[in-house]
Amino acid sequence: MKPLLPLLFALSAGLAPAHALELDKTLCVAGAKPGGGFDVTCKLAQAGLLEGRYIQAPMRISYLPGGIGALAFNAFVTQRPAEAETLVAFSSGSLLNIAQGKFGPHDASDVRWVAGVAADYGVVIVADSSPFKTLGDLMAAVKADPSRIVFGAGGTFGSQDWVKAAMTARAAGVHHRNMRLVAFEGGGEALTALQGNHVQVYTGDASEAATRLAAGVPIRVLAVMSEQRLPGQLAKVPTAREAGFDLVWPIVRGFYLGPKVSDADYKAWVDVFARMLASKPYEQLRSERGLYAFSMTGPEFDAYVKRSVGSYRKVAEDFGLKVAK
Repeated sequence: MKPLLPLLFALSAGLAPAHALELDKTLCVAGAKPGGGFDVTCKLAQAGLLEGRYIQAPMRISYLPGGIGALAFNAFVTQRPAEAETLVAFSSGSLLNIAQGKFGPHDASDVRWVAGVAADYGVVIVADSSPFKTLGDLMAAVKADPSRIVFGAGGTFGSQDWVKAAMTARAAGVHHRNMRLVAFEGGGEALTALQGNHVQVYTGDASEAATRLAAGVPIRVLAVMSEQRLPGQLAKVPTAREAGFDLVWPIVRGFYLGPKVSDADYKAWVDVFARMLASKPYEQLRSERGLYAFSMTGPEFDAYVKRSVGSYRKVAEDFGLKVAK
């Protein structure tokens, strides 16, 4: 395989060298089933890299569900560590899982963190047919009888969605051990279950909600877990704090590479993402997917990830979850 460095630099300058066909093989791996946050993240890179002419053909997307990113992380650390043309999507939920040791013996030092490309936020979602019109309505029902309200989560005990559900239950005055929750393999499945009334509430992500609303999916977002109201599709949705509940959950979305990808190829991806993230067309693409501004690459982003894992250890401890040594 030819090094990515000259190929990516040439394409990022708007050129099309004869050997650029090598980049037709670019791939983004989403560590869950289609329809969730990893899928959104991969599709954002797919569109941004193609529109900016950093690649000549659309990046392929493949799905490797298992442990909400755990299977993909393990695969690229142990089996596919040198695939320079393969990006793997992750979110802050992945870092929360690393903090708890849910990615096995591997930690944040075992892959190469390329870029954080967007911010997202937790949201509280119900079906459009739900009797709950506000977050206050839902919280009153949870407090009155937690056994009657089933939360859906993209991930099992201790996952990011589980923590958002646990925070919501706690804000309603209910211990998280008393909440009812059904775990799904990704946000796509959880949203489908919500529409089928198999669960009554889903503590998902703003990007998932915005893209589903834009597609006409019958859901209602009761609150966003952000410091301030979000622009775009969710502009009219109040923050949880506006509704009287201190629920804030920011999410960063981005990509990593396997640990044996060369320094030159790693730098090529870092430089391309830095250029793409600074462009106006990318800003529009990000907004269209219900995502918000966050831009960090290379060593600075690597340091950010490792600090974040430390912070998530404290979150896990707060809920009595096991944390990695």
